[in-house]
Amino acid sequence: MRIFVTGGAGFIGSNFIRYALSQDADVRITNFDKLTYAGNPANLADIEADPTTADRYTFLKGDICDHDHVTEAMAGHDAIVNFAAESHVDRSITGGAEFLVNNVIGAQIVFDTARHLGIERTLHISTDEVYGSIEEPDSFVEGDALEPNSPYSVSKASADLLARSYGVTYDFPITVTRTANNFGPFHYPEKVIPLFVTNLIDGRPVPLYGEGSNVRDWTYVIDNAAAQWLVLTQGTPGEVYNVGAGNELTNKALTYAILDRFDLRDEDAEAMIQHVADRPGHDLRYSVDTAKVRALGWEPAHSFTDALDATVEWYRANEAWWRPLKDSGASDRRGLVDAGSTGT
Repeated sequence: MRIFVTGGAGFIGSNFIRYALSQDADVRITNFDKLTYAGNPANLADIEADPTTADRYTFLKGDICDHDHVTEAMAGHDAIVNFAAESHVDRSITGGAEFLVNNVIGAQIVFDTARHLGIERTLHISTDEVYGSIEEPDSFVEGDALEPNSPYSVSKASADLLARSYGVTYDFPITVTRTANNFGPFHYPEKVIPLFVTNLIDGRPVPLYGEGSNVRDWTYVIDNAAAQWLVLTQGTPGEVYNVGAGNELTNKALTYAILDRFDLRDEDAEAMIQHVADRPGHDLRYSVDTAKVRALGWEPAHSFTDALDATVEWYRANEAWWRPLKDSGASDRRGLVDAGSTGT
């Protein structure tokens, strides 16, 4: 199978590429990525250096908003996986235009090109944030209404509805996955877990939004990659699948879990927490029902505890990867230059 992956130099995309190449020796992947600030060729340096994968992986620098280039590059592939997106909520709050361009117009170009080329399978990667917030103990199912509350989530919800329209209007089904928060290796350090871990490695405080009562479901990125692969290869074309591991934690509980891995507890832990002004329109709780993807045979292979341990150790061992990003201002969000803001 020849797979055309957009945004494959990013966090989830690069982990998916690595996973997909490990699943089938016949898989060939073209990684089409614009290499914006969060797209990093170093994320896949091991794939390019490994003789068992190097000849099955091709990188093309390109913009999904460039119709002619997308058409030329996509031709000849059997499947499309669209990871390409602007993804950070804080960035969308300070400027939403590029989110609408890349996440909506770019998605439309990918979908339309796949339709005209007759690609057999198209998978669009979305987010649980399109549903908005939900109170305990309920969880969103795939048919629930979309009520996005940030410019980022609005752009992703728009692309989801666009995908639906391609099935209704053109009878060209595009499968969508709505994923919960991910964490793991190669995560750009503007997001909460790599930001907090790298801050603590440097002995710096961690910036916690408000009282830290917002709840997120955390999925190890390798488990998420396995879910995306399963949906791509065995899911029903045109359907929507929620993906989440069921590890719901308040941001404060997550913060304590990270601090604990640096032997910071009680008063020592509190001293390292910097409470900062809450994000505007901050959704209180995300929670998705994942029965549909689990019915395909997926379940997380890693516990949250083990995955967080592995993630912390990865950042300890790979300072050469994240240090240049931090030094160039990757963690400086919304005026919080000293500590960096949280992200989801």
